[in-house]
Amino acid sequence: MSGLPRSADVVVVGGGAIGTSIAFHLAEAGVAVCLLERDALASGSTSRAAGGVRAQFSDPLNVAIGLRGIEAFARFSERPGGAIDFRQVGYLFLLDRPEDVVIFERSVELQNELGVPSRLVGPEEAARLSPLAGLEGVLAATFCPIDGHASPEAVTQGYAAGARRHGAAIVVGVEALAIDVAAGRVRGVATDHGTVSAEAVVCAAGVWSPALARTAGVELPVEPVLREVYTTEPIPDLRSEIPLTVDFTTGFYFHREGPGLLFGMADRSQAPGFDRPTDPTWLERVSEVAGRRAPMLLDVGVAHTWKGYYEVTPDHNGLVGEARQVERLYYATGFSGHGFMQAPAVGEIIRDLVLGREPFLDVSPLSVERFAMATQRPEHNVI
Repeated sequence: MSGLPRSADVVVVGGGAIGTSIAFHLAEAGVAVCLLERDALASGSTSRAAGGVRAQFSDPLNVAIGLRGIEAFARFSERPGGAIDFRQVGYLFLLDRPEDVVIFERSVELQNELGVPSRLVGPEEAARLSPLAGLEGVLAATFCPIDGHASPEAVTQGYAAGARRHGAAIVVGVEALAIDVAAGRVRGVATDHGTVSAEAVVCAAGVWSPALARTAGVELPVEPVLREVYTTEPIPDLRSEIPLTVDFTTGFYFHREGPGLLFGMADRSQAPGFDRPTDPTWLERVSEVAGRRAPMLLDVGVAHTWKGYYEVTPDHNGLVGEARQVERLYYATGFSGHGFMQAPAVGEIIRDLVLGREPFLDVSPLSVERFAMATQRPEHNVI
């Protein structure tokens, strides 16, 4: 395969937002990187993402990672370079259960302590912030003005281009078949076009990470869960600044996408697994919720729809770290729908772990060992 090097310092497997961010940060630090993607860049879960970017989480680790990502997206045109359509229109969480109001109040306090300017708002202010939202039964909401959304494909291409400028080999159309291990240490990656020898390997293949890690004897508890996203036909006189609005009880959300709206809703009864069919009545159920939380959607046609996988872990937190069983095998996967927004910070973190540096925050709680040690830390603010 033309362009496939025989060796590299580090092989990164996965050409989505996470993998390309890791490749960029490593290459920028002077590491010889080879990124492998079996299809096209951003062709997996990244291209199916809704593009949300936020720091409104309940776990302090996720808050810090989200804030770091927002800062990086705001400077993306300078480093690594490229336009990503980052719109800081805010995230607005609508809350209609008293218990959620209490939890989100605590989350806002935590976020404020960590430098995130989120706040609790009443239904009246929520209506001003998101005039398209239906607020029947809403008790309160939270809003953060620095949150927003960006283009996942543009971010991926920007990181890949930046990595190339720093000498990385970005190889598409090549499938990683197995991780080569000898004497408990990584030796490279076997592909369908030959083997690339390497001193370190990063498994960043999203829902396909467990199968690859298993070739090295490492188990990653990540399950694929199908999600659907819809975009509408153009909507006349649509307001330009619309926060990414979330009905937290149902997981229904919407934001502006071009001349129309993008919307979706998590089917929490969807069984995990590849090729699991979605409920044929799902759009009807989405429409029922939309009738309460975005009534005008009932009068607008659906222009496009697509499906993609969330890479879900048992506690809805990502897996980031180095495998204990295999030296110099790193993983960055299982972000449970938050991978795109966390990609900038995760790229930094993996770079530092590979180089033996101290990352900007301690990510040991995100290691896979937390499940064996019963030290899970569930994330509450999951859509």
